[in-house]
Amino acid sequence: MNNGRRFWFVRALLLIAWLAMATAVPSTSAFGQALAEAVPESVGLSSSRLTRLTAALDGYVSQGRLPGGVVLVARKGKVAYLQAFGQLDRETNVAMPPDAIFRIASQTKAVVSVGAMILQEEGKLLITDPVGKYIPEFKETTVAVPKPEGGYDVVKAKRPIAIRDLLTHTAGIGYGSGPARDKWVEAGITGWYFADRDEPIAATVARMAALPFDAQPGESYVYGYNTDILGVVIEKASGKPLDEFLTTKVLEPLGMSDTHFYLPEAKSSRLAVVYSPKGTDQLAVAPGPGGMEGQGAYVEGPRKSFSGGAGLLSTARDYGRFLQMMLNGGELDGRRILSRKTVELMTVNHLGTVKFPWNSGTGFGLGFSVLEDVGTRGTPGTIGEFGWGGAYHSTYWVDPKEQLVVVYFTQLLPAGSIDDHGKLRTLVYQAIAD
Repeated sequence: MNNGRRFWFVRALLLIAWLAMATAVPSTSAFGQALAEAVPESVGLSSSRLTRLTAALDGYVSQGRLPGGVVLVARKGKVAYLQAFGQLDRETNVAMPPDAIFRIASQTKAVVSVGAMILQEEGKLLITDPVGKYIPEFKETTVAVPKPEGGYDVVKAKRPIAIRDLLTHTAGIGYGSGPARDKWVEAGITGWYFADRDEPIAATVARMAALPFDAQPGESYVYGYNTDILGVVIEKASGKPLDEFLTTKVLEPLGMSDTHFYLPEAKSSRLAVVYSPKGTDQLAVAPGPGGMEGQGAYVEGPRKSFSGGAGLLSTARDYGRFLQMMLNGGELDGRRILSRKTVELMTVNHLGTVKFPWNSGTGFGLGFSVLEDVGTRGTPGTIGEFGWGGAYHSTYWVDPKEQLVVVYFTQLLPAGSIDDHGKLRTLVYQAIAD
């Protein structure tokens, strides 16, 4: 074969191969490959320095300050550290497994916020829409204004609450403990726990709309039922129950097979027991939220109320997959959940002149806190880092510049004075070796 014919023959073969790859549909076996485990040094972490984190966590357990937990540290798309420590159940001496299932409480908010942004990308809502467009009871709302001599006046809201207000916690809606607490108590709507409610979340939220809120829309950061209301907006805009929508659009595509609102009976043995501090060096099994017997209604409850603000159960690896998708700009294992531009929108500060009430140097995006000034906050991290945590003392963060994902699950309520979150952050960053 002369050179001319050889050139065209090779070119034809390359074209055929390219067309085959371009038209091929990925098989389901191709998915689930993200977050494979790797030697820490291969992703720029130090194995010897990570042992300091292991020692610190084991130390809290031996001191009687933590029951146990699971930590996942991923860098550059690989899991470099996955450590289970302590016990799943101290009473029966069951060791904590790496696939233990935890109540993730407010870490549900990030997943539901992604759900709302999926609907915006599908053209089914805009985050600038008024909530009342989807939940009629919210077309007109009221605010409780404290009086100097005590008590409060109820006034009309200055403007309708928008979906973006829910995402940024600037709707003025707390957890029922604001100026009009008496009205919220009377209505039976206080606290973040919904698993025991024998009614759909939409019914609870509809009743909530008639109660006086804590602040005017857009004027203050008030942490509360915002994402529970957002979950109902998702139901109305999608035409599906929240659990079905999230399963179809987020959980199944990401391979989050151990993430549920209510736990299948077959998985109940993996659910970590919740403990409370008893003195400085002892733990006791925590009573159920709201004074319930046992550990809550996540296994044997009515299974009707899908709390977008605090209802999910998950594992460290499942949640790590969700966060890796965000770090990747909305995609994981060839499955795109969000566009890169939507992820960028979610992970910048949206508060403007509204002050974030807790950590200095921090703002809030669409479902995540966002680090804006490392020195002002005063703890290790990088500008642009985003994260949050949960009531059962869990936490997570994503550091895009360092290509880092950290998930920390434990079950401690209340947390008391333990400083494990600060140690976790310090000991993860000190292990970076590149």
